[in-house]
Amino acid sequence: MPVLRTFTGGCHCGQVRFECTTDLSMVTACNCSICTKKGLHFTFVAPTSFQLRAGEDVLREYLFNKRAIRHQLCSECGVDVFARGQKPDGTEVVALNVSCIDGIELSKLTMTPIDGRNR
Repeated sequence: MPVLRTFTGGCHCGQVRFECTTDLSMVTACNCSICTKKGLHFTFVAPTSFQLRAGEDVLREYLFNKRAIRHQLCSECGVDVFARGQKPDGTEVVALNVSCIDGIELSKLTMTPIDGRNR
């Protein structure tokens, strides 16, 4: 059974910092255009489990395709740190770029394939 842990992380330049609580039981390996080109791997957390600790003033929002997922990028270094959106049932969710977690080793995580290209 996955165990909830609190993680910290941020963008490359360090201006954007966050803290979140998750079990990392589901980390995406999505084949959509943006995830493929940027190498993004997301885990999804409730907004109450995510706290932006620094950098709100340097975030830039990027929308594409259906304009439903609000990607948040550091305007200084360009890293896509997290996104805000809704699950199909309408529940608000934060999609956290797992690569931004401090000390994370992607090779040790189990990835869940997502066919975003054909959605």
